[in-house]
Amino acid sequence: MTNEYLQKVYLYMFVGLMITSVTAYLVSQDPDLYNVILGNDIVFYGLLIVQFLAVVGISAFMKRMPGNLVGTTYVLYCFLTGLTLSIIFLDFSISSIAYVVLITAAMFGFMSLYGYVTKTDLTSVGSILTMCLFGIILALIVNLFIMNSLLDTILSILGVIVFSGFTAYDTQHLKNTLMYDDADLNKQEILGALNLYLDFVNLFLDLLDLLGENRKND
Repeated sequence: MTNEYLQKVYLYMFVGLMITSVTAYLVSQDPDLYNVILGNDIVFYGLLIVQFLAVVGISAFMKRMPGNLVGTTYVLYCFLTGLTLSIIFLDFSISSIAYVVLITAAMFGFMSLYGYVTKTDLTSVGSILTMCLFGIILALIVNLFIMNSLLDTILSILGVIVFSGFTAYDTQHLKNTLMYDDADLNKQEILGALNLYLDFVNLFLDLLDLLGENRKND
């Protein structure tokens, strides 16, 4: 039961990543669409707010939401993320993005496998990682005003560490908290997929910030 459950979680995560990737690429190829989405602050920040609400909705109200709505909200979130992340195809070379995707996949796979097989209880680690994440978010907000490149690099390195840790933690959490209530199982699979999706995307973005080659140098 556990293996089948985890297979579905990773399948949903992969589907979400594909939705985001294809959407981001297609938007980057259409200047008019790109300008509407990323050239207008109201539209861009409006999309970010809707993304945030989608994550909160799934995480906080999953038990009250119909299964179909949970799945639809997850797909919507992945699609909206693709719209806002289309900028990476304009800022970084395709070869650089592909290279970082491979590195991210390798790191994610290793940490997820570690989380699955380790006998160490990572519960306390999850609490520490959450506090670190809040610290990074606050520092990112501050850096929006001071625009310090060194701080940006440090935060990206910390982000790689934190989201690598979250990957192991979330995998172990999924393995240990499997519910056998068929009515809620699909919802839990989607929530698990969302958590791993967020780990992968954020790990990728931090690695891209550190290793990515700017398009103008391609």
